[in-house]
Amino acid sequence: MNITEILARCDHTLLLQTATWEEIRAICDDGMKYHTASVCIPPCYVREAKEYVGDRLVICTVIGFPNGDSTTAVKCFETAEALREGADEIDMVIHVGDLKAGNDEKILEEIRAIKKVCGDKILKVIIETCLLTEDEKLRMCRIVTESGADYIKTSTGFSTGGATREDVALMRVNVGEHVKVKAAGGIASLQDAEDFINLGADRLGTSRVVKIIKNTDNGGY
Repeated sequence: MNITEILARCDHTLLLQTATWEEIRAICDDGMKYHTASVCIPPCYVREAKEYVGDRLVICTVIGFPNGDSTTAVKCFETAEALREGADEIDMVIHVGDLKAGNDEKILEEIRAIKKVCGDKILKVIIETCLLTEDEKLRMCRIVTESGADYIKTSTGFSTGGATREDVALMRVNVGEHVKVKAAGGIASLQDAEDFINLGADRLGTSRVVKIIKNTDNGGY
């Protein structure tokens, strides 16, 4: 697979608690140079990043991150604020405890509420697959399909594991045709990236792909 095609599917990501504006600006520079799908950054940097990149790069941010246990009202406020600051895409985290308790309708209504705030902006739903049983993953495929969200996403990268090939394949088969799949966490090589794409991932949440390219780039990119 062409490296340009892989980069075009990457949400170049920096969500560490220690991230500084200088580091965020650097990944924005990388995103613009290597034509990534977006940069995924903390909400506190969205305004600065959008002012810095203008229309040259898509800005993605996270809501209810990383545990998903904020109330729906708080998540909706976070979303509205992020959009006002200039975010183009929103990655929200579900409350896994609600899923474990069988509160599927509550999760569905929360996603719908956040999607209403997003309007025509892309909403991705992080389900944290490493914490879920297969039945729970299948239930989330149904919920996301019914919710109107644009993507189902495997992981925050802050829990016990990231995307697996098995989970991406399961999600691709069990979500509706209008729902795309984002694999995040654990993408350590170009082969990993290509495998996830071939299994049905439309986006990859990773910082490593760009780092790999930078380490092999002799200035001819």
